[in-house]
Amino acid sequence: AGAGSAAASLMAATQRMIDGQTADVAFERRDQVGLPECLGMARDKTGALLGCACALGAELAGAEQPLIDGLRAFGEHVGLAFQLVDDLLGIWGDTRRTGKQIGADLRVRKKSLPVVAALNTPGADELRALYLGPDPLDEHAVRRVADLVEQAGGRRWAQEEAARQTAAAERSLTAAEMPEGVRGEFLEIAGLLLGRQL
Repeated sequence: AGAGSAAASLMAATQRMIDGQTADVAFERRDQVGLPECLGMARDKTGALLGCACALGAELAGAEQPLIDGLRAFGEHVGLAFQLVDDLLGIWGDTRRTGKQIGADLRVRKKSLPVVAALNTPGADELRALYLGPDPLDEHAVRRVADLVEQAGGRRWAQEEAARQTAAAERSLTAAEMPEGVRGEFLEIAGLLLGRQL
């Protein structure tokens, strides 16, 4: 039963990842993207992967459902927090640490979470005109867009949401019955994933 259930979970997570990635690509061609649907995309694209990875071993071992559910919830929250941090790095990350060009996500007009949060803020007219316009974004425009996203609260919201998701992950793990050493290892993995420097 454990192997069959685990296979079904893996297939479901894979489908969610595909759906999330498809939505992510589709968002680039759309002017209007709501924050709830952008969060849903990130949950599917990244949360499903880590949720499945965290729960699969317990499922294969035939663990009790509350433990499997707790591990899956932990992974999904960590996955969403990871995506938020990755999106922040894609705009404001230090290129020497990330290996990405500064503002790389902005150049391709990616609808990342901080950008979508900012675009859906009242008074973001200049940001919308620049980001949704037809003209290529040169260095000056990329810097201006990053400033406008920050001024509209996109950076702060993403940082706060990453902290909320991290706290939710820790609560999910605390509620699941497991040896303290195992819990500590999961928390250590989360720390490694989320501890990248901006």
